[in-house]
Amino acid sequence: MAVRKYKSPAATGTKPGQARMLFLDIETAPILGNVWSIWQQNVGLNQIERDWYILSFGAKWLGDDAVIYHDQQRVADIEDDSGLLRKLWKLLDAADIVVAHNGKQFDLKKINARMALAGMKPYSPVKVVDTLIIAKARFKFTSNKLEYLADKLNTKYKKLPHSRFPGFALWKGVMSGNAAAWKEMRTYNEHDVLSLEELYGVLRPWDTRHPNVDVYDDDHEGIACPNCGSHHLQKRGLFRTNVGAYQRYHCNGCGSWPHGRTLINSKEKRKGLLAT
Repeated sequence: MAVRKYKSPAATGTKPGQARMLFLDIETAPILGNVWSIWQQNVGLNQIERDWYILSFGAKWLGDDAVIYHDQQRVADIEDDSGLLRKLWKLLDAADIVVAHNGKQFDLKKINARMALAGMKPYSPVKVVDTLIIAKARFKFTSNKLEYLADKLNTKYKKLPHSRFPGFALWKGVMSGNAAAWKEMRTYNEHDVLSLEELYGVLRPWDTRHPNVDVYDDDHEGIACPNCGSHHLQKRGLFRTNVGAYQRYHCNGCGSWPHGRTLINSKEKRKGLLAT
């Protein structure tokens, strides 16, 4: 696989248990259609000249400095992304958790659609951590775009602007076979993955629905942070519901606040609690 070596940002230095976590970003070609106007168009299926397909993808395993990249530059038929799909299938099949920005609604559904059209079978099930969903659920930023969040929250990998090929010019360039455009696409795609990884490290302690990575660590019997897998936790007060109290912890690894699953308040106390 085409890989480049990068230094992982310190924010994501903790490897979560034995979970295989994959950071992923894809770039797709646009749908080309026949229209009579540029304003508020409804495009019928018989107006589509060429459907979308995957142009490239960048991926990276947490704990590994190698960024994996593949594209359609040297494929005889640029619309035939079956080779890319097979590479993506192997990566996704090996992953336990996939991290992507808008991954649930875009990247993974787009990949699944192309795989189904290619007659491929599903890869093994994965958990998905979507940094866009975390941003929307826990914050009110001016923008939830990766470009804005990386610029404001990341310290090392900001999202790169397009230089020689701004905006749609980059996609037009790669689809026409421009080598310089493909080079910029690679830089852009790989850097998005690095920006995503660093952003994930910032948002991870805020995520209250993160997959429990300690489930994947079969070698450790004690408590561990469900978000990052760190074993360095401190007891810090109690987590309370309307009917129970649980031990609360603070993770010295990522900074999250997990809690135990065993009720601490007595059965007699629970019996005396009233509901409104």
